[in-house]
Amino acid sequence: MTATPRDHSRDHWRDYPVPTMCTEPLYGDRHVRCFTPRPSNFFALFARAVAERPNADAVLFEGQRWSYTQANKIVASMAAGFAEQGLKKGERVILFVDNKPEFIWVLLALQWLGCIPVPVGVREQRPGLAYMARQCGASAIVADANLGARVPDAQDAPALRLSVAVGSSDVVNPNFIALSAIKACRNSPPEPENVNETNTAFILYTSGTTGNPKGAMLTHLNVVHSVMHFEACMRLRPDDRSALAVPASHVTGLIAIIAAMLHVGGAIAVVPAFKAERFIELLATERITHTLMVPAMYNLCLMHDSFANANLSAWRVGGFGGAPMPVATIDALAARLPGLVLINAYGATETTSPATMMPMGHTRAHADSVGVPLPAADIRVMDGEGRELPAGESGELWIGGPMVVPGYWANPEATAASFTDGYWHSGDLGSKDAEGYVRVFDRMKDMLNRGGYKVYSVEVENALMAWPGMVEAAVVARPCPVLGERVHAFVHAPGQPQDDAALLAHCAARLADYKVPESLTWSENPLPRNANGKLLKRLLREQVMATTS
Repeated sequence: MTATPRDHSRDHWRDYPVPTMCTEPLYGDRHVRCFTPRPSNFFALFARAVAERPNADAVLFEGQRWSYTQANKIVASMAAGFAEQGLKKGERVILFVDNKPEFIWVLLALQWLGCIPVPVGVREQRPGLAYMARQCGASAIVADANLGARVPDAQDAPALRLSVAVGSSDVVNPNFIALSAIKACRNSPPEPENVNETNTAFILYTSGTTGNPKGAMLTHLNVVHSVMHFEACMRLRPDDRSALAVPASHVTGLIAIIAAMLHVGGAIAVVPAFKAERFIELLATERITHTLMVPAMYNLCLMHDSFANANLSAWRVGGFGGAPMPVATIDALAARLPGLVLINAYGATETTSPATMMPMGHTRAHADSVGVPLPAADIRVMDGEGRELPAGESGELWIGGPMVVPGYWANPEATAASFTDGYWHSGDLGSKDAEGYVRVFDRMKDMLNRGGYKVYSVEVENALMAWPGMVEAAVVARPCPVLGERVHAFVHAPGQPQDDAALLAHCAARLADYKVPESLTWSENPLPRNANGKLLKRLLREQVMATTS
């Protein structure tokens, strides 16, 4: 790759409390800007919060609360219990637990011992779980008791020697040890392991649409840089209280909320399942200051009757990602909550959550952008030959920086295919303008080709989302023997009239004629999403193919 001119995107962060940086060698083949000084590892974030904010709320859950001192006692006893069971530094442990305090306790206890947690979303089924356990050589699994039937046996995961159940359930597996028994250990815990910052902190398996998932190795250094970015660019404070309404097992929940709050000594309000009414009540009663969700969740809050009168004055930062925020939603939230700052963020598991973020106050004016590269991030737009493109031109986004993982666990072929000189090939089509604003047009595989014209589905989806009452929209290709592909839209607008002509006229007023959907599917139910809230377009494509003669 050729050298790039000065990146003006970092100018946007001049007035933010960004730590100093210097260039350091990493992982043998990279030289990147890193923050100095910085915490040494993930567990150090928690240990510092315990020391500096012992009596502050650490975790909230359904009316219960634990201070950092109380949390430390629980984590210490679990660390002692897991040590008694023989878990040691470097061993991989599957964490198959839904949003509840036990997820956090176990996560921290494993980090205390220097183990490598492998969080897996609770939607995963037995074959996928077995593959992950085999691929990473997991020696233990901690699972919700009601998910015990999905836990692989020794035949499917030979290295698995310890299974721990969280809670009680009708599903009984005699091979499980209860987490309560682990916690009841009377031994003193060992001293927290002093792990190197370039060691793997977590393995998170990516949700690929084809083939087996890949285990991204998030190092302690990756995590530390991400939380320092969140602190500086969202201006997080020790008194912040964040609602964990996305899966804790996903990179957003794990890094953007759990790790970020531990870093600043804030409180984590664990949400077991997102329901708009209960969520709004939580925002009000617990004086929540920070959220990070997909736009559909904000829309559902806006649509609920209780949102208009709830006291949400403490809510000051509303992060979002995974999909564009409709301008109508931005304007409605601004009218109702003038003190709430909406911040778009863009990233992936391979970038340990954010690579870009919208500077505060810029969201409305740059609603088509995912923000600018974070201070330590480098984003380049590349053509199919690996050449960097000028500002404003579209190509594949390559992402570099200290947040980018070194590769995939025990998968050198996938690592070599996805990384070049420390830059991760995102698979996203986008651009970066002269001011540094990044736009993401589509996944490379999601771009439509209608008779030679490129149609970026996100542009059409933005137009659809501007329709009053629209909650979700997704655009996929419908095969056509003449044009190759035509534009088909799935829409979810509960309670609204299903008027094809009016919706298409609405789109025609905002889009070039070849971009306007030529067929629609009105869905009574929410569109299918994976654990991180992203639309599962593969399922929608299959549905279209099934109806195409």
